[in-house]
Amino acid sequence: MALATTSSHALSCYLHPRRRRRGNVAVSPRSEGGGARRKEEVEIVIVGAGVAGLATAASLRRLGVGATVLEQGASLRAGGTSLTLFKNGWRVLDAIGVADELRRQAPPHPRVRRVAVAGQQQGPGGATELELEDGRRIVAKVVVGCDGVNSPIARWMGFSEPRYVGHMAFRGLARYDGDGGQPFEAKVNYIYGRGMRAGFVPVSPTRVYWFICFNRPSPGPKITDPAALKREALELVRGWPEDLLAVMRDTPDDAVVRTPLVDRWLWPVLAPPASRGGVVLAGDAWHPMTPNLGQGACCALEDAVVLARRLATAAASEGGEASSYGEAMRAYERERWGRVFPLTARAGLVGALVQWGNPAVCAARDGVVIPRLVRLGPFLEHTNFDCGLLEPSAAAAAPSP
Repeated sequence: MALATTSSHALSCYLHPRRRRRGNVAVSPRSEGGGARRKEEVEIVIVGAGVAGLATAASLRRLGVGATVLEQGASLRAGGTSLTLFKNGWRVLDAIGVADELRRQAPPHPRVRRVAVAGQQQGPGGATELELEDGRRIVAKVVVGCDGVNSPIARWMGFSEPRYVGHMAFRGLARYDGDGGQPFEAKVNYIYGRGMRAGFVPVSPTRVYWFICFNRPSPGPKITDPAALKREALELVRGWPEDLLAVMRDTPDDAVVRTPLVDRWLWPVLAPPASRGGVVLAGDAWHPMTPNLGQGACCALEDAVVLARRLATAAASEGGEASSYGEAMRAYERERWGRVFPLTARAGLVGALVQWGNPAVCAARDGVVIPRLVRLGPFLEHTNFDCGLLEPSAAAAAPSP
C-alpha cells in the first residue's frame, strides 16, 4: 500500500445528489401541419443545466447572445461528488466572469427553465423542434446537447454508449458541522492498494470529500439502500489508514454514492461528428472521460467557451443563418477534438495503470510511478491550456483551426 499527498493548485467543489426525471428523446420527420399548440421560436436552446450547459449559457451571455436552458431536474444539481478544477478550468471561469464569485464560495444562481425534453425533430431550413413533456414546443436554430454521460441526444446522433472501463467508484462527503470544523490540512491524500485506490481532500471548513476506486468485471446490480452502500465501502477498505476510515464514518449515509466509471474514445473516422444539422454536443454528452486526470469538468468548461465563441460569431454574421451555425459547429469540433481525445485516452490509461492488481506492477507503480506523479510537473502539463478571453470583440476574431 502506498500513500501520497499533494497540495496542487486544484479546487474540489462539493456537490449533493439530485433526483432527476428521465425524459426520452425521440426523433422523427417534422410534420408540416404543425399542431394546435403555439410554438416558441428561439435562437439557441441548451439541453442540460450541468457544468457544460450553464457555462455555455454564461459564455454566450458574455458575448451578447441569449440562450434558453432546459433542465429536467427539479432543482439545480447541488451535489453528488466533487469537481476538480485545475488552472485551465479556472481560466474558463475567469473568462466567463464567475471565478471571483466562486472564490468567495458564493455560487451563482442562473435562471433555468425546468422541464424535460420528450421529443426532438429536424425541421425545414435547419431548425430543430423540441417537444417538452408538458406539451410545449420550441423551435431553435441551434440545440446544444449538454445532457450528460447518458445523453439521449448523443444516442440520437449515432454515438455509442459510454464504455465501462472495469472500475467502480464510491464517493462521499463527510460533514463536520460542530465547533472547529474538519481537522485536516488542505492537501489531497491518496492511498494505493492492489486493484484499489482511495483518497480524501477537504473542500470547505466543514466538508471533506473522499473516494474509493475498485476493480469489478461488471457494474452489477444497483444498490438503493444508502446504509448498505456505506457498509460496502467501509468493508472494501477495512484495515486501511484510520484517517480515511474516520472520514467515511463521519459521512451521512445519504451522502454516499457508487457509480461505474465510463468513457468514450472519439477515434478519428470512426466516431460520429459532434454536430448534426442544428444540434451539437458538449461536455460529457460528447466525450465522457474517467476522473483520473481531473479534467472532465475542466474540459466541459473549455468546450463551453470555444463553442460560445464560434456560435456568437455565427449569430453576428448573416443574421445567424443555418449555414453559418453549421460551419461554427464544425469549427468547434475541429478545435476541440485534438484536445479532448488525447485527454480521454490518457485518463483511461492512467486509470488502468493505477488499478493494476499484479504485485510486481504495483511495486513498480508505488516505487517509481507514484513518486514521479506527485511531483506534478510534466504530469500536469495539460492544465496549462488557456481558452482565451471572452469579449464581444473576441467572437469576431476567433482563430481558424
